[in-house]
Amino acid sequence: MTSTTGATVELRNVVKTYGSHSALSGIDLAIAPGEFVALLGPSGCGKTTALRALSGLELVNSGSILIDGEDVAAVPTNKRDIGMVFQSYSLFPHMTSIENVEFGLRMRRVSSPERTLRAAEALELVGLGHLADRYAHQLSGGQQQRVALARALVTRPRVLLLDEPLSALDAKVRVQLRDQIRRIQTDLGITTVFVTHDQEEALAVADRVAVMKDGRIEQIGTPEELYTTPASSFVADFVGLSNRVNGELRDGAVTVYGATLPVLGTPPAAGPVTAYVRPEDVFFAIDDGIPATVVVSSFLGSLRRTSVRLADDSLVSVQHAVGERYAPGDEVRVRFGSSAVAVRERD
Repeated sequence: MTSTTGATVELRNVVKTYGSHSALSGIDLAIAPGEFVALLGPSGCGKTTALRALSGLELVNSGSILIDGEDVAAVPTNKRDIGMVFQSYSLFPHMTSIENVEFGLRMRRVSSPERTLRAAEALELVGLGHLADRYAHQLSGGQQQRVALARALVTRPRVLLLDEPLSALDAKVRVQLRDQIRRIQTDLGITTVFVTHDQEEALAVADRVAVMKDGRIEQIGTPEELYTTPASSFVADFVGLSNRVNGELRDGAVTVYGATLPVLGTPPAAGPVTAYVRPEDVFFAIDDGIPATVVVSSFLGSLRRTSVRLADDSLVSVQHAVGERYAPGDEVRVRFGSSAVAVRERD
């Protein structure tokens, strides 16, 4: 299948309201040609609304939506040169796989020989060339979603929009299909926007991730940047796993259980705060640690994660090597590392 030249995509101060509810509160987002950007956040944060606005399925109240510099905010969906894949497969049940893939080309009045050739290439691209004559009810969920992906790609769009395309699939198929989507996207060089509430998916496939909250982008950056230097306590809490521990903020540093840790971003006013400490920044100690009791220890393949209860009844999660084994009830000691942490004023 011919490689695609990815488009630049920009959302400038985009606002979308439903009555008194603000779904998008002036978001700004710039995506480079061929970049894979994920919109990540909890339900109701505005990520799907942003995608629908970009696709033309939602008209915005104000702001600009640019594809390759052209403002398409008032342009109909079918004139924006985009491909879309939804959570529901939305295949026509009376059509075979190849007929479903051909549909968009038929609407564009592409000749029958070229239509058939391009649809066959698209099915081969997603690994389903051998199932071209199958109907939707004869395909598994993962296979149906791959047909939907081929249908979106066959028109060679400048932008590919993915609206939680993996959420209806079982765990193993989700991993396989997300990796396949990433490989295809990289090979074709197509600009892609991927909406998900699953942080593992977003961090695994995206070049950059935009974390959204209440209709705004809280932070955008590479997966590594979001995890290691979250810009707010919300991002620290939402991306990855964090221990929430009580601390005292003084002079731009926070003290938690005797350990003084640097603070990320602009710290709040001095006083009681909640600090967000990653499990890999908590360690088992021999003599100089904080007394604790093991509550549960979980084997996670390449590592273990053990929860311990401190004397003040706080629960803290420790991520450690598989060879370190602890059982519920074991008396241990833990200590905090020196990595910078996000904090917020304590409720």
